[in-house]
Amino acid sequence: MALVSTLEILEKADKEGYAVGAFNINNMETVIAIIEAAVELDSPVIVGVSESAIRYMGIKMAAGMVKTLAEAVPISVGLHLDHGKKMETIKEAVKNGFTSVMIDASDRPFEENVKITKKVVEIAHSAGVSVEAELGKLPGPEDDISIEEREAFLVNPEEAEKFVDQTGIDFFAPAIGTSHGAFKFKAKSKLDFERLRLVKEKTQVPLVLHGASSVNKKLLGAAEKYGLELSGARGLCSEVLKKAIKKGINKVNTDTDLRIAFTVGIRSVLLQEPSVFDPRKIMGPAMDFMKDVVKERIEVLGSVNKG
Repeated sequence: MALVSTLEILEKADKEGYAVGAFNINNMETVIAIIEAAVELDSPVIVGVSESAIRYMGIKMAAGMVKTLAEAVPISVGLHLDHGKKMETIKEAVKNGFTSVMIDASDRPFEENVKITKKVVEIAHSAGVSVEAELGKLPGPEDDISIEEREAFLVNPEEAEKFVDQTGIDFFAPAIGTSHGAFKFKAKSKLDFERLRLVKEKTQVPLVLHGASSVNKKLLGAAEKYGLELSGARGLCSEVLKKAIKKGINKVNTDTDLRIAFTVGIRSVLLQEPSVFDPRKIMGPAMDFMKDVVKERIEVLGSVNKG
């Protein structure tokens, strides 16, 4: 079928109490792995494209690959601009058939974030494209914050309610304790579930969890086997993620796990078969590793047979 409205996908998930995976792409192999895995489990899926991915492969190429594959499969596929910062990129995404865009002005003061986001909503909604936005900040691996400082990174539920009401966004990404990258936590993963509950109660829109890759032991074991150095990497465990879904998360972003899986697949061939130089034989295992990641995530999210 053709691409489907991301809002339509998420409203169904919200109503039925599950989440849908939003998987970021960087090349053709990643797109194929994501959609094939979703088809095999009859799950809806959202393909995410970041601004850096657009700079790497071009927006027409990214959109074209996803559209072509979506038309050939029976499941619902959404195409999403992830962490859009530039208005020009957002307009190009709308023009090129993306079914949702994220405006990330979370680093701006509240009122400025509202003003920028309202403008994006106006542009996107006029074309039937849904909008995601964010409040709070997700620390990266370079941010070493104290417990006291952590509060300043997290979303304020009262502000979240005002933000959603004033901007008219369709789904919302609250910062509740995750972070980007492979090194999310120094110890056991911990999210602020009470904060999440309050945000859901006050906003009543589908919620998005950023920085949600699992970086699980199986993937880390394969990475170590093939020489990828990820000592100390730690992600979001399945139990925590399932609890977050029960509290109102409907879209779960995954990028780091796919990057690790892709690299592990490439390394597995190059290290074990040094005479191989056929790109298809090198990329094939990378796609298999990524498909395993996507399938595992889909099962955790509860979107199997919801395609």
